[in-house]
Amino acid sequence: MQTPDAFLRVDGNSRAAAPRPPHPAHLRDLTRPTRRWPTVTAVIPTLNEADNLRWLMPRLTAVDEVVIVDGESTDGTVELVLSIRPDAKIIVEPPTGKGTAMRTGMAAATGEMIVMLDADGSMDPAEFDAFLALLSRGFDFVKGTRYGCGGGSDDLTGLRRLGNSALTALANRLYRQNWSDLCYGYVAMRRDAVERLRLESTGFEIETEMCVNAVRAGLRVAEVASHETERRHGESNLNTWRDGWRVLKTMVRLRFRGPLEPAAGQAPAGPLPLEPQAAAFSGTGTE
Repeated sequence: MQTPDAFLRVDGNSRAAAPRPPHPAHLRDLTRPTRRWPTVTAVIPTLNEADNLRWLMPRLTAVDEVVIVDGESTDGTVELVLSIRPDAKIIVEPPTGKGTAMRTGMAAATGEMIVMLDADGSMDPAEFDAFLALLSRGFDFVKGTRYGCGGGSDDLTGLRRLGNSALTALANRLYRQNWSDLCYGYVAMRRDAVERLRLESTGFEIETEMCVNAVRAGLRVAEVASHETERRHGESNLNTWRDGWRVLKTMVRLRFRGPLEPAAGQAPAGPLPLEPQAAAFSGTGTE
C-alpha cells in the first residue's frame, strides 16, 4: 500500500513523487503530535458514584491529572477510579458537602488549568476544548451555560429551570453582568485564580460563589455553551428548595461585601464593573 504522497498525478499520468526534504531545524514538524494546552487537572467530587465513573473515567484521557475528592464512598468508587486511572490523586474526607469537596480538590490541583465537573456523567469531557480555548485566550474563569447556542439540558425540571432563571436574573442585576446560567457547576479556571476566589461555601451554592467572587475579584469571566445530560445512574443529592435558598442568600450577602481584597503578592482587583459585561458564547471555543 502506498503512502498518500507516494505518487503524484500530472496530466492523467502517474509518476513517483520526489522524496520529502528534511524539516529545517528552525521549523516545527507538523507531522508530529503537539501539545495543545498547558497542563490540565480535572477535579471531581464523588460520593458513591462507581457506576457513573465507569463511563466518565475512560473519557479523561486528555487531562494530565485527575483529583478525586471522595466522601467516604461504600460502593467501590475509589477502587474503580484507580483501576482505570492508577495515577489519580485520591483524597478521602467526610461528606460535608459539594462545596467543601470542590475547595479541597482545587487546593490539591497542580495543573495550570483546572476543570471542575460532576461525577454523575452529566457533563461531557468532549467539551473541555471549548473551556480551555477561552482560558488560553486570556480569560481567567470560564463557566458553562446550558442556554448558549449549542447548549441545553436533559435534566432540568420545570421548577429547577424557573428557579435558575429567576436567580440568574437577580444575579445579573446585583452584579451588573450578562450571564445566562448561574446554577451550573461545569467550570474551568486558571490555577492562579483559585486563591483569588477566596471560596468558603460548603454546599451546592459554591457554584454561585465562584461566579460572583470572580466578579468581585476582577477576573475576566466568559460563558461557553454546554449540554447537560441526565444523571446516568443513581439520584442527585440536590434539593431544589433548600439549595435554591442557599444560592439566594450567598449572592445577596456577597454583593454587599464589595470587591475582594487581593492576597499578599497579588495585584489589586478593580471595582465592580458599572456596566453589563458581555459574555463570550461559543460552541467550539474558537469563535
